[in-house]
Amino acid sequence: MHPEHDISDILARYPASQGALLQVLRQVQARFQHVPGSAIAALVLQWRLSHAAVRSVVSFYHFLSFEPRGRYTLYLSDSVTDRMLGSEAVLQLLSERLGVQADHTRADGLVSIHRTSCTGLCDQGPAGLINGRPLTNLTLRRADEIADLIEAQAPLDQWPTDFFEVHNPVWRHQLTLSHPIAPGQALARLNAMGPDAMLAALRDAGLRGRGGAGFATWQKWVACRHAPGPRAITCNADEGEPGTFKDRMLLMQWAHEVMEGMTIAALTVGASQGFLYVRGEYEFIEPHLREVLQARRDQGLLGPSVMGGSPGFDIQLHMGAGAYVCGEETALIESVEGKRGIPRTRPPFPVDRGYLGLPTVNNNVETFVQVAQIALHGAGWFNAHGTPASRGTRILSVAGDVARPGLYEVPWGVTVAEVLSDCGAQDVQAVLVGGPSGKLIDATQLPQRQRQISFEDLPTGGAFTVFNQTRDMVDVARQYTRFFAHESCGFCTPCRVGCGQLLETAERLMQGHASQRDIVRLQETAELMHRYSHCGLGQTAAHPLMDVIAHFPDQIKRKLAADEQAFDLDAAVVNMQEISPP
Repeated sequence: MHPEHDISDILARYPASQGALLQVLRQVQARFQHVPGSAIAALVLQWRLSHAAVRSVVSFYHFLSFEPRGRYTLYLSDSVTDRMLGSEAVLQLLSERLGVQADHTRADGLVSIHRTSCTGLCDQGPAGLINGRPLTNLTLRRADEIADLIEAQAPLDQWPTDFFEVHNPVWRHQLTLSHPIAPGQALARLNAMGPDAMLAALRDAGLRGRGGAGFATWQKWVACRHAPGPRAITCNADEGEPGTFKDRMLLMQWAHEVMEGMTIAALTVGASQGFLYVRGEYEFIEPHLREVLQARRDQGLLGPSVMGGSPGFDIQLHMGAGAYVCGEETALIESVEGKRGIPRTRPPFPVDRGYLGLPTVNNNVETFVQVAQIALHGAGWFNAHGTPASRGTRILSVAGDVARPGLYEVPWGVTVAEVLSDCGAQDVQAVLVGGPSGKLIDATQLPQRQRQISFEDLPTGGAFTVFNQTRDMVDVARQYTRFFAHESCGFCTPCRVGCGQLLETAERLMQGHASQRDIVRLQETAELMHRYSHCGLGQTAAHPLMDVIAHFPDQIKRKLAADEQAFDLDAAVVNMQEISPP
């Protein structure tokens, strides 16, 4: 090994197994600003991995690289809301001041600038990351100061602390955010009631997964419990959907409740190992999470014996490395195993064969917090809120053209109009519920239909993005389509090729070159992707364009080539609505 690329101390911290590979590669990248060939050779020799296994992981994750990045590696969020707040002007200024183009490393190796899909800081953008630390509320003046500090090679610890401040404004509290739990309190209640009563409480509470799919939590747990053991628990903290940032607040301020819920799941289904999978963009939360994990071990709430009982349960923190698709539960499990995050074919489902082939319960951060609260307060306390099919509350990440971006805990069944009033939205043109894979509604649907946030009407993983009348919705759809094309894992042809075709159509629309044939081809591509894509990314990638065609046909027609603007979109709109979910 090249002496400058010695990684023996890194390897010594981990067991020599594939499952630790991604964590090792993250540390190698941080030390050398890339993954050098000598480090790969060491992994091959000492851990008996193949070159292909290591290189395939490096090539899959956005935050890993074979080529050197800057000693100051700067990522600027390229999400729609960051662009609305002026991120492109910030990027241009930084590129000019530092003498480096986007997605390149300066010749002297001092700095590299990259676009990244979303940093989970949509409520305080333009935002970015520098060597894993968050940068919030970026202005042109602040960008100038950052350029000066980088040129002076000032250590990050000497930078103004307010550059890195992350706030978690909560504008509305309801059930969950008004009832913090002391460590061990819900576990003591579980010990008193037993696992059967816990499952009954989840059933009676009507808790459905808060990740978007909305599967009944108790049914998932029962299926895992009845599968032959040993078993595992995974917590999905990989909220990569643009516009979603609720998990950031829960991980920063409610980590004990998250881990309490995971432990309740483990003791209920009989699992001995757990993994908290956190998106790579939240690296700045990692030290806090490790402190909480250690505190819980010291208190006897994790480890060989939980609260003096048997069997034990412990949680490993597993950091991602920039891959939106790892938010899909089977892709997440593949990543926990140290592989590329390629979604698996289902069935079998994780409750039958998940982590290392073991029956696995996978829920997201908000779900586990509410599990702990149901254990402590009971099913009636929880299901007194919401609608018949959507019990309890939902934490919304509100961003975009609003006076008060941030977090809002609302009862399921709240109307979109009420949320808009709460956040101070004015002159609303459209609302995107659930992120780009969710549902776009236009302002005409608000007073007449009283659209509501619920599984019966508008289910959501938490994102709630508002666009006022000044926004070009075709351009918004193009940006979201670019996001899907960038984040496609490339595993299946319908998604890999289809995302490229969708983006090409969106670009042609914006350039004024699109024709009737492009609209027809878009419809055909969307239907094929919806039916045949391997996972949810490809199945929903056409939603932004389809919804804009359905709800804003006039904006589409104005973008068509001059000799095509008389095209009647009515038939196309009908077909789009048939493909798009309600």
